[in-house]
Amino acid sequence: MKTTLCILLACLLFFSAGFLTLGAAPSGFSTSAEATETQTAQETEPPTAQDAAEQPADAYLAYRLSLAPDVPYTPFAYENNPADNPKAMADILINPDAVFGFSPSPESTRLKEYADALDWTSPKAVAEARQQRKEYHESMKELYRMIEDLLAEAAPVEQIARAVSRRRNELRLESAEDNPEDLARIKKSNLETYGDELGPTADSLYEKYGSWQKVLEKALGTNAGMDACLGFYDEYFELYDLN
Repeated sequence: MKTTLCILLACLLFFSAGFLTLGAAPSGFSTSAEATETQTAQETEPPTAQDAAEQPADAYLAYRLSLAPDVPYTPFAYENNPADNPKAMADILINPDAVFGFSPSPESTRLKEYADALDWTSPKAVAEARQQRKEYHESMKELYRMIEDLLAEAAPVEQIARAVSRRRNELRLESAEDNPEDLARIKKSNLETYGDELGPTADSLYEKYGSWQKVLEKALGTNAGMDACLGFYDEYFELYDLN
C-alpha cells in the first residue's frame, strides 16, 4: 500500500491510542500557494522538441498545441509506464498516435464509452478532457477534509468509509453535471460495472473486499487507465493498486 494511504489507515487503526495525524495528501492534491506558483512558472513556456517528452503533461500539451498540423512531434513518455500496470491496461490500449500514448479500449467495461467520445489524437480535444478531469481530481481534496473531520469526531472506520464512498460517487457525477453526454456515459459505465448508475455502494464494496479499510481505499482511488489517457498517470501513481 502506498505511503499516503498507509498513513491514513494508521490514523484509523490507532485513533483511540492518540495517534491522530492525517498524512499529507498525495502530490496531486497539493494545495500550497508555493506549489501552484511553481507549476504555473513551469507551464509558462512550452518545451522544445528536444525535451518535450520529459516535461509535465500540461507543458507537453502546450508544446503540442503550439505545433501546426502535420508537423512532426516528440512523443510523450511517462516516468511510470502504464503498460506495466495490468489493471490499467484492462481499460486502455497503447496508441502511438494518441496525445499521451494511450486511449480507452472499446472492449473495456469501464471505459468503452470513452473510446470514441473524443479524438484521442487531437491535442485540443485531449486538453479539454484533461481540464475536466483535473477539476474532478481537485474536487477529491474534499474527501481528505471529510476524513479529517470524522477522525476528529472519533468516528469508526465503517462510518468514515460509508461517508467517503458516497461522497466520492457524488463528486464523479457532479464533475459532468454541465455535460449531459458525459454524464450519461458515466452513469452507463457505472451501471455496467457496478449495477448502479450512481456508482458502487459502500455495502457492495464491503461484500467484495470484506474490509471497511479497503472500502475507504477504493473511495480514494482513481482510474489509472483514464489517468494514463489524459496525462495524469505519474501525478497520481501512488494511488494506484498495482497488486
